[in-house]
Amino acid sequence: MTTPTTIPVTPERQRRVRGALTRYSVLAYITGLFLLFLCVEMILKYLVFPPMDIEAPGWFSVVAIVHGWIFLVYCGTCLDLGVKARWAPVKWVTTILAGVIPVLSFVLERRRRNEVVEAFGLEQ
Repeated sequence: MTTPTTIPVTPERQRRVRGALTRYSVLAYITGLFLLFLCVEMILKYLVFPPMDIEAPGWFSVVAIVHGWIFLVYCGTCLDLGVKARWAPVKWVTTILAGVIPVLSFVLERRRRNEVVEAFGLEQ
């Protein structure tokens, strides 16, 4: 059985990966929070307000728009980290999809952080 070739981890590469990891982590949490806000908004807008004959506040649409823009930036940070950490495309896709499933972005962020910290010898 052959072992996969390892790429040398230079201090410069560690610095770049650490920066990408920090950006990814911040965006993962922001995306997760806005996704939770969006879920609460949808529940209120479609399940709570209509039976009570209450019109949804106008700012509700802002939550979806902001989440959409933040999600696009999150996708960019996932790709940035994936390129710098040399992830397989499957790992990129699963990491990006975590931003559309409530709470999963928090769980996967922790897992990806631990993987990258271990692989690149980054101290936390």
